[in-house]
Amino acid sequence: MNKYIAEFVGTFFLVLTIGCTGIGAGAAVIAPLAIGAALMVMVFAGGHISGGHYNPAVTLGVLIRGRVKASDVFPYILAQLAAAAVAAITVKFLRAGIVVTPIAPKLGPALLAEFLFTFALVYVVLNAATAEGTSGNSFYGLAIGMTVMTGAFAVGDISGGAFNPAVAVGISILGIAAWSNLWIYLLAEFAAAVVAAMVFQMINPPAQVTPIATDEPPYETPQ
Repeated sequence: MNKYIAEFVGTFFLVLTIGCTGIGAGAAVIAPLAIGAALMVMVFAGGHISGGHYNPAVTLGVLIRGRVKASDVFPYILAQLAAAAVAAITVKFLRAGIVVTPIAPKLGPALLAEFLFTFALVYVVLNAATAEGTSGNSFYGLAIGMTVMTGAFAVGDISGGAFNPAVAVGISILGIAAWSNLWIYLLAEFAAAVVAAMVFQMINPPAQVTPIATDEPPYETPQ
């Protein structure tokens, strides 16, 4: 249960930050920087407990990599989606009265943008936080947070910069994205997670791809 609580808390603050910086924030607020920083600190905070996924696509990638038990996948994703919904409701309360206009992404560019930077995110997670060659490092949280920050700066105006099915649900609840476009995020992000995990398996020697032991966290993090 501790793992699922950690996933809920981390995802909650990620989506809360996205909502509060994306709706009604002052002109001086640099949303991608805040979002990347929120993810970074939450990964550092919960990584030793749950692995700090906070993202169903990351959970899928880590499952394919072999560092999360199959029995944990559904509870992880449920905790992430529940946290996104609660965070969105909280943002609605905090930003009550502000009119939100849904983004109108173009199908092709939005699919590609979400695929590319979700791929980058899952690829970075797997290599920075699960590979034997980077085991015990102290930079994994920074690397993961900066990947999301980079993607938000690069393609946020194209697709909304979700890179995370839980975030996609959250921004749909908030009205930042239309529910009719939710499939774009889900298709691109889950496909990217599968491809990123396959690329990781290809470029890392078999000795570095060891199955998770019963008492280990979902992926290796410094103690």
